[in-house]
Amino acid sequence: MTENAYPRLVIVTGLSGAGKTQAARCLEDLGFFCVDNLPPSLIPGLVDLLRQPAKNGKGIDKVALVMDIRGGQFFDDLEEALVYLDSRGIPYEILFLEAADEVLVRRYKETRRRHPLSSGGQILEGIIAERRRLEELRGRATKIIDTSELTPRQLKEQVAELFGDSRRQLKISIISFGYKYGIPLDADLVMDVRFLPNPYYNPALRPFTGHDRCVADFVMASPEAQEFIAKFAALLRFLIPQYQLEGKSHLVIAIGCTGGQHRSVTLANKLGEILRGDSYDVVVKHRDLIRYLSGGRR
Repeated sequence: MTENAYPRLVIVTGLSGAGKTQAARCLEDLGFFCVDNLPPSLIPGLVDLLRQPAKNGKGIDKVALVMDIRGGQFFDDLEEALVYLDSRGIPYEILFLEAADEVLVRRYKETRRRHPLSSGGQILEGIIAERRRLEELRGRATKIIDTSELTPRQLKEQVAELFGDSRRQLKISIISFGYKYGIPLDADLVMDVRFLPNPYYNPALRPFTGHDRCVADFVMASPEAQEFIAKFAALLRFLIPQYQLEGKSHLVIAIGCTGGQHRSVTLANKLGEILRGDSYDVVVKHRDLIRYLSGGRR
């Protein structure tokens, strides 16, 4: 976000039980700074605060504010806050979520929660009162999503389509590791590359790591390494879009060799280059390389 520019502002509101929490989680996965149940009277101060440049130079450029009837009397200030935003020319979007009465009743019965406006446990009575109270706000909504027939995945897809970059919403972490230290617990995909020729048994290469050109060239000179990286990259090009359709926001790929010094480091770096070339958001980490660099040689 450039200095003095306003962040993208999305106000998430709607009927209780319609899926606002799920929508907010999706927005958070898309990189939005999310605030739940913020009193509307605090919007002007928050927007001005976020407009200021951050000390590290990385300001917040996307903000989602979840505001609904839970705010009680504070929620009544939302109209005044919107007037303020309009008067200052601050752009904003309103995402309004709703569902059919019978669906909302069923959801409340399943969760055994009390509707904020129900009296004496009458859920439908509270829903009708809330719908009436939100009627004007619904009319101002930029986008209305009826979640009556939507699964959580389908809702996430709709929110991502409206507010996200579908190509970059999946973040990919590639981790090299040594099997002698255990498999990363958070790995989604694990590839064992111990079938490749090991530079450790070459005295001239043993002191180096997969970051060094001599080791990388040795590993990638193997026909098996060339075929493996080509086939694995092709597999990932098939899998990644499927993970995105499923709503996955973070994919962890672990590549392991014996000690996490030579082969896994080389191939993790190579795979990172390939996926970045495909415009994916990729971070490459080398979990066990620090053991070697700090003197803990295998």
